[in-house]
Amino acid sequence: MIAGLLDKNNNTAILFAGILAIVVGVGAARFAFTSLLPFMLEDFLSLTYAGVLASFNFVGYLGGAVFSIFIKDINTKVKYFRIGMLLSVATTLVLASTTDETLWLVSRVVAGFGSAMVLIVGGALVMVKLNFQDKTKAMGIHFSGIGFAILISELISQYVLQEGTWSQAWLALAVFSSVISFYSVYILSFDKAVKMQAPKHKLSKSLFSKYVVLLILAYFTEGVGFVVQGTFLPDIINSLDGLQGYGSLGWLIVGIAGIPSSVIWMRLAHTYGSINVIMIAMMLQVVGILIPALSANIYLNLLSGALYGSTFIGLVALFLNLGGQIADKNPVVLMGAMTAAYGIGQVSAPLYSVALIEHFGNYNTTLYLTASIVFAGVVFLSYAKRIGARRNISD
Repeated sequence: MIAGLLDKNNNTAILFAGILAIVVGVGAARFAFTSLLPFMLEDFLSLTYAGVLASFNFVGYLGGAVFSIFIKDINTKVKYFRIGMLLSVATTLVLASTTDETLWLVSRVVAGFGSAMVLIVGGALVMVKLNFQDKTKAMGIHFSGIGFAILISELISQYVLQEGTWSQAWLALAVFSSVISFYSVYILSFDKAVKMQAPKHKLSKSLFSKYVVLLILAYFTEGVGFVVQGTFLPDIINSLDGLQGYGSLGWLIVGIAGIPSSVIWMRLAHTYGSINVIMIAMMLQVVGILIPALSANIYLNLLSGALYGSTFIGLVALFLNLGGQIADKNPVVLMGAMTAAYGIGQVSAPLYSVALIEHFGNYNTTLYLTASIVFAGVVFLSYAKRIGARRNISD
């Protein structure tokens, strides 16, 4: 068993390494910020600056997503995946060691770029390395790493915060990430002979049909839907009457709900078609987004966290896997293009969120607008479905 986990071509080892990579690149470098945000807001961060930091993080992610489109050679993919892992650890350490606002801004941008390298390029490496005829279910397991990333970063943070500070929590996350990153970097690489034989794939503009453009637009709306709760959910719950202090529990539920979600959604997609399942998941997400604006009931708001965790992670897996299937030989191209659109949504959402929160004094208007944008994505998908039916496109 142990020997198998050290085999670079073992499917279990590849999936395990991919999950650990996501824990580093998405957990420590991205979602730990959400987990620790309420505590940083109490100390030195303002809500406005927190929104700016979140937006800049997604600027870096967007830049990485666009950059990943042009990474064609397998050797280069491995190199930038490793760079992404290193940047994810280093930028986490920056937040542990200083409160300089300029350094935080730079580190958030760089962390975003690192996350893109880990999630997009690392996901492409996992897809290429896996030895399965149908990789849909296996990639569902891989993307469950996003749920583990939230859960593990939250548990580490809350454990340290029992007697420590948020900066000590960042330090613990940096140390943990540096340790587990070695395994992912080792497994998600290729033997020298395989690397030398790896073909280069050209970027084909023919990929971007009307059907694909509609998918990209829908994924943009999902980027908006993801980022509002993904940045502010603990603070949203804490801001409701009688729910102060429950934000951490809500975020923990996000991670727990997210772990099996991608596997379940990918299996449903295998049976009922990706477009149909994506539309259902996005409608459930709309419900989850609206709950805090309509009710301060603790159970409903914990359900909101569960709906968020169980949908946004599955939607990342569904969209990126569908993009990878359509792109065939060079999955990173379309996965990168789709994630670029997702990134544009991520960049814009924290900025309008902060503006609306400051103007109205609560999160309600932000949540209503976000839910409307996600619903627009469902409309885009309904048109894509019609085009796919006419052209006999299989999803």
